[in-house]
Amino acid sequence: MQQNSENSLIKWWTKLNKLPAGDRLFSIFLGFYAPYSGSISARVEALSPGQVQVSIRDCRKVRNHLKSIHAIALINLGEIATGLAVLSTIPDNMRGIVLGLEAEYLKKARGKLTANASFELSAENDDNSPVKVTAEIFDQQGDLVTRVHATWLLGMKK
Repeated sequence: MQQNSENSLIKWWTKLNKLPAGDRLFSIFLGFYAPYSGSISARVEALSPGQVQVSIRDCRKVRNHLKSIHAIALINLGEIATGLAVLSTIPDNMRGIVLGLEAEYLKKARGKLTANASFELSAENDDNSPVKVTAEIFDQQGDLVTRVHATWLLGMKK
């Protein structure tokens, strides 16, 4: 299956990203559309079909009692990254929903974190097709702190 250049998510990103602080505006809209995801104030820094870079700042609302970024905030960041990678490739008559999330915590997460994810839609991805996508989350020093594996179910909208 070919990537859809008419994807609504990509259209909105392209339109808003032309504006000053357009990436910030897109990120605010994303948080409004998906309120729980908005709870970590993630910022979409780059988005193209199947490729995404999303970051979060280290602030009190995402911290745990150990003075590092909370494990669930890291999973949330990974879900956002994998979701945008998937949803930026599928045609507008398809949808995706998370079936499962798994995380590997490799280092305490502190400072600004950046998640990268990629996904390529293939001919095998049809109605009710589960796909696995991985987001890697790096700290400011470039060290891999967390790897989030997400299983997304792709299907046709009813």
